Amino acid sequence: MSEKNQKINGRKPTGNLNNKGKGKKPSAGFYWIYIMIAAALLILSLWGFDAPMSEVHKVDLSQMIERGDVEKINIVKNKEIANIYIKKDCINNDDAYKEAFKNHKEGPHFFYRFGDIEQINDLINKAEERHLDKLILGKDAEEADEIKENFTYVDISYDNSKSIGWEGISFIVFVVLLIVFWVMFSRSIGGRGGNQVFGFGKSNATLYDNDTQVNITFNDVAGLDGAKEEVVEIVDFLKNPKKYTALGGKIPKGALLVGPPGTGKTLLAKAVAGEAKVPFFSLSGSDFVEMFVGVGASRVRDLFKTAKEKAPCIIFIDEIDAIGRARGRNSFTGTNDERENTLNQLLTEMDGFSTNVGVIILAATNRVDVLDRALLRAGRFDRQIHVELPDVDERKDIFGVHIRPLKLSKNVDLEFFAKQTPGFSGADIANVCNEAALIAARKNKKEIDKQDFLDAIDRIIGGLERRSKIISPSEKRVIAFHESGHATVSWMLKYAAPLLKVTIVPRGKSLGAAWYTPEERQITNQEQLLDEMAATLGGRAAEEVVFGTVSTGALNDLERVTKQAYAMVAYYGLNSKVGNLSYYDSTGQSEYAFNRPYSEKTAQTIDEEVHTMVENAYQRAKAILLEHKDKLEILANLLLEKEVIFRDNLVEIFGERPFEQERLQEEGKLPEENKEKDADLQQQENATEEISAAEPAKAESDEEGSQEENTSEDNNQNTEA
Repeated sequence: MSEKNQKINGRKPTGNLNNKGKGKKPSAGFYWIYIMIAAALLILSLWGFDAPMSEVHKVDLSQMIERGDVEKINIVKNKEIANIYIKKDCINNDDAYKEAFKNHKEGPHFFYRFGDIEQINDLINKAEERHLDKLILGKDAEEADEIKENFTYVDISYDNSKSIGWEGISFIVFVVLLIVFWVMFSRSIGGRGGNQVFGFGKSNATLYDNDTQVNITFNDVAGLDGAKEEVVEIVDFLKNPKKYTALGGKIPKGALLVGPPGTGKTLLAKAVAGEAKVPFFSLSGSDFVEMFVGVGASRVRDLFKTAKEKAPCIIFIDEIDAIGRARGRNSFTGTNDERENTLNQLLTEMDGFSTNVGVIILAATNRVDVLDRALLRAGRFDRQIHVELPDVDERKDIFGVHIRPLKLSKNVDLEFFAKQTPGFSGADIANVCNEAALIAARKNKKEIDKQDFLDAIDRIIGGLERRSKIISPSEKRVIAFHESGHATVSWMLKYAAPLLKVTIVPRGKSLGAAWYTPEERQITNQEQLLDEMAATLGGRAAEEVVFGTVSTGALNDLERVTKQAYAMVAYYGLNSKVGNLSYYDSTGQSEYAFNRPYSEKTAQTIDEEVHTMVENAYQRAKAILLEHKDKLEILANLLLEKEVIFRDNLVEIFGERPFEQERLQEEGKLPEENKEKDADLQQQENATEEISAAEPAKAESDEEGSQEENTSEDNNQNTEA
């Protein structure tokens, strides 16, 4: 699936459903920045850069006064705090004094919390008396009197002011900043849903109307012929409703686009918007999800209310699994699930007591298995449109769309590229074209040639080449035989994918890789699966055949084979012991179950059969490699020499693939020349058979004639006698 590099013509889409065509108001973001800067400067001016003061307790304050270290104490009555100032000449008496002077040079240096003014006065007086007693201890009466006269008491001052102070100012600043942040937070939550404080309950859908049409039509969509047929009828109903209502028909209420990622579901919705020429609301399922309870349901109500006003219209919800997941799966958490409330509101709006006339719901998801069954029923989503991966012809058309802006050389073959990209989605093909352009530009080319596209395909499938990775010669030899084992076994098996090329140049996380061109089958039989398993195990088998031991390099191969074998036994019913049973759960409920849908005995049987199946495939691969061991060594040595080999190299070593003509004839892919040769040979064989059939008939007639002659002669003889 693909699209042109189209842009929406005209003005920008109406982002807010509540604006309803109004012009966008100038942003006030810079004013909020200025306010925040001013508030920060105010806070810095109030508090400065000084560290906070240390608090002292009652015992500490008494000791400080007794030692004579306190110069003055300022008692703030309304705060019940005493600010303590230390004498400068006592700074060395205690390390705490040094730290206090370092942070608050002029003071206060400490503070003390008191409960009663009389209590702190009594504390100070008693501490001063003890200090004085220490000074006069051991002195005579005359010296004691002199000390008492010259004794310096602590200077005590009282602050009786009732101003709000710095704390009051800081509280006011805090409240103002809180209001500012709340307003900004409310607006950011509202987003496109509204600029008012509580606008986050409004829908975030983008509206495309007559002034903002989508310039994409079905002609810009390639590779989705089947899906386009499904939605064309919806578009035709919007354009010509009388054609259907005259016969009593009703427009489908909803259509669900289902398919793997990158297949073009969103692009198909854009084409519907461009073709229908009606108001088109576009949003994602995650737009309904919000941290506040009830916001999701409120946005759903607002969306459908606006859609009803503009009916007939289309609502497109991308990734609807974000809100449409089946209810009850997480009930064991015991919490209120806001997503379920949003889903309940969506179910009610789509098909509840009141009907939505003229509102069509178009949704897309790649996880239809997890959606709630009530959402998928008829009356809500009447149609499920499957958008699958494109086949070879559709991939060719998609390549044709994406190469339009590229400068290509004459050797570019789109049909060849389509065959080289099985399993690619439209997004993958777009990536291939872009990577090819980048590779050509990196090589300073004027045009993009065939090799650039092949390099881009290899880049996407295998990753970037890492030629600088250090690999020892012994490891390189093991890798070469490993990849050669894959190539040899796949070449000798009838239903294995045909080899395209093999390389031992590290790419991404792999040390080597083999490229195949798998057949695009709709169903696969048991023989085809077993051949693929044997080819996958060919690398590990080659290591054992050549080196007598195995390495860890086959991790990915073993993982793939094990999963495939389990699927054959437990899902596809391709095992005689387990029988025609399938334990596959297409509803997705089993991932939340704590027990398996089969007994322990059946589980043991499944394990044994899987082991037997994988072991048989491994022994089969070993037998093929032992039979062609000499050619395996030639191929591995050639791979060590060239690092990359192609299909032609395998033809030179092994000859043409066995069963190739038979396989192509079964699948109807035999070339025309071979078909004509086979027809000529068949005609010659038929002619030969006719000649050989005619000769015995002639011989029989001759014998009959001779018998008649003999009979007549005998009669004559008898007559004469």
